[in-house]
Amino acid sequence: MLYGIVAAALALALAAVLTALLRAPALRLGAVDRRRQRPVPLSGGTAVAAATALVAGIGDWTGLAPLGEGVGRLLAAAVGVAVLGLAADLWRLGTRFLLAGTAVAAALVVPYAETGIAGGVLAVGWIVFVAVAFKGLDHADGPAGAVGTLAAFGAGACAAAEVMDGLATLLSVLAAALTGFLMHNWPPARAGLGAGGALFVGFLLAGGLVVTRAGQDLVTSAGVLFALTAVASADAVLVLLSRRLAGRPLLRRGPDHLAHRLRRLGLTAQGATVLLGIGGGAGVLAGVLVQTGAAGEGAVLWVAAVAAVVVLALLRVPVPGPRRRSPVTSSQVAARLRVRNG
Repeated sequence: MLYGIVAAALALALAAVLTALLRAPALRLGAVDRRRQRPVPLSGGTAVAAATALVAGIGDWTGLAPLGEGVGRLLAAAVGVAVLGLAADLWRLGTRFLLAGTAVAAALVVPYAETGIAGGVLAVGWIVFVAVAFKGLDHADGPAGAVGTLAAFGAGACAAAEVMDGLATLLSVLAAALTGFLMHNWPPARAGLGAGGALFVGFLLAGGLVVTRAGQDLVTSAGVLFALTAVASADAVLVLLSRRLAGRPLLRRGPDHLAHRLRRLGLTAQGATVLLGIGGGAGVLAGVLVQTGAAGEGAVLWVAAVAAVVVLALLRVPVPGPRRRSPVTSSQVAARLRVRNG
């Protein structure tokens, strides 16, 4: 217990400090989110991944909180996905390349002995979906940090309920690191996750939940997994449906995510983040209650029903087409930052 508290505090502080320290290098390298009206450096992803891996790795190496072989492999695969995403942030790799790399990593961590081949294939697809969904959730100030923090705490609680101490420790460290990042990601954000951080978070969450639920009832497991990642999943489904119905390319960026639509309904950036956090927290609570046996399967069905209603309602909110802008160079980013800082 004492080590868990110390590890969480260390991960939180380390992620917060690294996010701040890496802002300037990210700006110099041009690793910024170009979907926003101002250059937001993507330093948070590297900070969260580094803090999580370092703190969890130290606990495993010292024997204070051993991860175990399967959990260690999950962390290593997540770090590999983070590196792949960081390369995408720096050199604009295609989404198909990210999907393929994430799928390979997911295939290496699924416990096929418990899931079976068919279940394992479904698990790989789910891990990839959640990882990409979290990448999409990093579309505005706040949602990725707030929703990711709550989901990580919930996933850690589910692992603890199954007495998977190594996995619970890893997910708790991830939650603490995301809390440190959220200090910089709260609107107006001073840093974003980027592809590297978002894929890392989504991959680790989805992979950890698959390991936690492996060998249990498939339908209930699907409900728990969805409930804990409801906001990110709903955002991905909303975007896919919106672009398909509008005849737009599925992989082309556009202002059609959850936070974009909530802003068009009149909410502030902070208000949209709080509302998404409340939704994410409700889903996490339902998933944890079902996982621990404190609630029946109907709880996760309610989460799915509410998510479906929200997606269908927000589909009716008109959104502008994607803006065509010339790429912003690193020198332009640095010039804008100098002007803004006087």
